[in-house]
Amino acid sequence: MTRYTSEEALQLVLDSDEEFTFSSEEEQDSDNERLYFEERLDPAVDISDENVAASPSSATRRARSNTVERQKDYRGDGDHQTPVAKRAKTNIQTSNKQSTLSWKTETDIDMVPQTLRFLPAREPGPQLSPADAHTPLSLFKMFFSENAVSTLCHNTNAQAAGAIAKGHKYKWTDISISEMYRYIGLLFYMAMVKMSSISDYWRQDSLFSLPFPATIMSRDRYRTISWNVHMSHPDADKENDRKRGTPEHDRLFRVKPLMDTIRHACKAIYHPKINLAVDERMVACKAHTGMTQYMKAKPTRWGFKLFVLADSSNGYTLDFSVYTGKNNFPSGHGLSHDAVTSLLDCKVLGSGYHVYMDNFYTSPKLLKDLFAMKFGACGTYRDNRKDCPRDATNSLSKKYARGSIRWIRDGPLVFVKWMDTQEVSVCSTIQSAYTGDTAQRRVKTQDAWRTKTFPCPAPVIAYNKHMGGVDLSDQLLQYYTAQHKTMKWYRKIFLHFLDIAATNAFLIHKVLCGNMTHKQFMEQLIAELCGVSQKVAPKQTSSDHVPVPGAELGSDAKNICTVGRKICVLCKGQLGKRQDTAWKCQACNVHLCLQLNRNCFQEWHKDM
Repeated sequence: MTRYTSEEALQLVLDSDEEFTFSSEEEQDSDNERLYFEERLDPAVDISDENVAASPSSATRRARSNTVERQKDYRGDGDHQTPVAKRAKTNIQTSNKQSTLSWKTETDIDMVPQTLRFLPAREPGPQLSPADAHTPLSLFKMFFSENAVSTLCHNTNAQAAGAIAKGHKYKWTDISISEMYRYIGLLFYMAMVKMSSISDYWRQDSLFSLPFPATIMSRDRYRTISWNVHMSHPDADKENDRKRGTPEHDRLFRVKPLMDTIRHACKAIYHPKINLAVDERMVACKAHTGMTQYMKAKPTRWGFKLFVLADSSNGYTLDFSVYTGKNNFPSGHGLSHDAVTSLLDCKVLGSGYHVYMDNFYTSPKLLKDLFAMKFGACGTYRDNRKDCPRDATNSLSKKYARGSIRWIRDGPLVFVKWMDTQEVSVCSTIQSAYTGDTAQRRVKTQDAWRTKTFPCPAPVIAYNKHMGGVDLSDQLLQYYTAQHKTMKWYRKIFLHFLDIAATNAFLIHKVLCGNMTHKQFMEQLIAELCGVSQKVAPKQTSSDHVPVPGAELGSDAKNICTVGRKICVLCKGQLGKRQDTAWKCQACNVHLCLQLNRNCFQEWHKDM
């Protein structure tokens, strides 16, 4: 199979990648959609309140009530509206179709689904030659190239010049590419060595002082760079801000240049294996931008929401998009549908991939569309989604024993229900309903816990195995994240781009070389970014400070005490006297008096 160079792969991505046109309406215009999204609901596909999570908040109930009132005469589906009479007719047809369906059990034989041939556009894995030498810095620069950093420096210098023109009182000299890489190295250093505040990294009067940051740049220089780091040009920002309130306004304009570079690099440098996962990722931030979201079920509740496509085998971030408070890719099929399809590019990926997702995204419409694109899909689903079987006979209920299975096939789709501690619902176009697989669970019998085997549907087994791609990616990002408190919302996104670049570079290095742990990789990357060596000269101990003759001893015994005598540095420095001595310290390499009535050697080493 053809292997492209990194430049050819990047050009392939650039040629096939469609530009995202982000919507720009004000925050109040997207309140309805955001309320649904906070509860992980999508108005375009969630058509009833059945089986929704119990005990919603009062604010959510009020939002739903208001939405019902607004939809009394029309129900919107994207940009289309359906009259009540037509909707009722459609619901009757759907109900009649579902009434003819009947849930089958594990004893019934399911058809073998159509197998999609796996035809990746490139050979899966890093698009680099294993024979070449790949250092952590060289891999990191494939995401943060010198061209990208040059643009970052240019915009940062322009931002600083504008700030000084406005009256900000600090010293500024234009930042260079090498200095920007050192600044990034310090950010990663602070990610590995945690201190309570930025100023603590430059504190020199404490037992816990760190000598390294001060050798790279001063504290004030670090702060002025942090204040002014900018991904877009300030003049272009002003032009975009004047469009606020119009469709031409771009909420992500300040991060777009670097975001596009990172996205293109992620797709060009690595080609994924067959199993992919789509999920959300939160970047912590509480700034009032109109784009920050609240997700109570996430470990990071407040922040920017990213839709992420990751390789399930290793957690490599393949692509992502930032949710701005509105559907960025309105197609009329709902946010959950468009978020998945926008991340899957057939020209870049190829065909035959298996995509795993959770119940926010899964719908029969999405899975059929992906199947038409030659992508298999599998995910948990909600019973209140459009075209999902709800009124079929012989359905699963709580009275059934653990391990009970029910399934329905509808063309390429198979709907599976499995009773674990609670009901699990999965829809798939990849697997058959039941192929004899089992799952082990710990159960309590007669006051003792034992491992018991239960029959388990094939889609549930595959979902549990491959769905964790984005979670694995998030875990790797959090180990040595560069995130810390900052006043600018776009700097939070900038720090996340650094995390993506460093983590993806580590995963590629692991495939190509495999001789470093994550910690070792980050340590070497920091050293290379800062232009220093990891090896530090061994610290001298008191045993090294011993008096030795100041000159080589000759054979003349008469002059042995006068040859090689030099001035004592302590006598000259403190007393201002010239005292010659034949002794010096072996470690300090300075001449010091060593006599019964004048022991400068001891005085010199008193504080060591």
